[in-house]
Amino acid sequence: MCAYTFTVFVSLFQLLPAAPYHVLALGGTTFAGGLFLGFLTYSSALSAPFTGQLADRLGHRRVLIIVSLVLAAFSTTYALLDNYKVLLALVFLHGLFWSGLLSASGAYITSIIPETRRAEGIGYWGLASVIAIAVAPPLGFWVFSFGWTALCLELAGLNLLMAFIAWRLPDDRANPSTRPAAHSLSVEWPVLILSVTMALIAFGYGGLTTFSALFSDELQVWPRSLFLTSMAVAMLVGRVTVGRVLDRIGHRKVLLFCLPLTATGMALFAVAQGPVTLVIAALAFGAGFGLQYPAYTAYIMGRIPAWRRGAAFGAMLAAFDMGVGSGSTGLGWLIHQFGFRPAFGIAAALAFLAVPYFLFVEKRLDFGHR
Repeated sequence: MCAYTFTVFVSLFQLLPAAPYHVLALGGTTFAGGLFLGFLTYSSALSAPFTGQLADRLGHRRVLIIVSLVLAAFSTTYALLDNYKVLLALVFLHGLFWSGLLSASGAYITSIIPETRRAEGIGYWGLASVIAIAVAPPLGFWVFSFGWTALCLELAGLNLLMAFIAWRLPDDRANPSTRPAAHSLSVEWPVLILSVTMALIAFGYGGLTTFSALFSDELQVWPRSLFLTSMAVAMLVGRVTVGRVLDRIGHRKVLLFCLPLTATGMALFAVAQGPVTLVIAALAFGAGFGLQYPAYTAYIMGRIPAWRRGAAFGAMLAAFDMGVGSGSTGLGWLIHQFGFRPAFGIAAALAFLAVPYFLFVEKRLDFGHR
């Protein structure tokens, strides 16, 4: 599963930073560049509560294989397009399958991690995506230097590798604890509502993923992937050190510490002046963001029955991706109108609302006692 997830995110994070440059080259604006990630995540958010349930019924491994093959077809098609509007229309369809992949992989990994070490195990698994985020952007820009077609064909090859790795996984349908009950087609509304907490953070994360390289260009910072790489290093160090004791510290306690730390990193990014301040912002954001995800996921999974994990992951993903999509598109428009600093200042302000929102909704839904 670590190998599968590493390959998934090496593919994705080569595509996302390069896509805005390709959209600009085809005649689009920074707002249109933000729509690439925005449409992907909006589509994923809208479909996730349903594709997560579908993964519960079909089998998580089977979904991983099918989606990997479909993504290879999308990557190949991207190479053939020369109209950014058609490209954006296709990426919306891409998001429908992307949500199924994330929900299925999250549910699959949760089923094989001991309950008493759930946050630690999810954190270790997440290192695969963290390392991928560290290496993928510079690799993607290097491949992109040979042209958009070269990048897309390389991504198609990685998608086929994903399908092969998923095919080698044990079949989860043999586990009776993961079989869905007859009434399992309802949306996990409590999880979806509480997960707006993550959406408030994800708003800025979507903008950072899409526009941090362009902001580096404006600051004349090289390499342009410095923020994403530094962020990934902070996430890696945090999960290797603090991540080992997340379950002992307490998932909720870790979450309430990491949410404001992540928001602080976003605020520092908005006022960064050069490579040093950019790296400081990345370290603060990465340290908080890297630990809050396994803490939040373990917090939710401890309150959800095994046969509803795909649906729960789908609800979490819906909220998170809605935040990412809104951040990518909304910040793209704000940057186009007002510049980078005001745009990311607004993102930081939203992120600081995550803690009061979580505390308010947790109490109303009585989530702490589920």
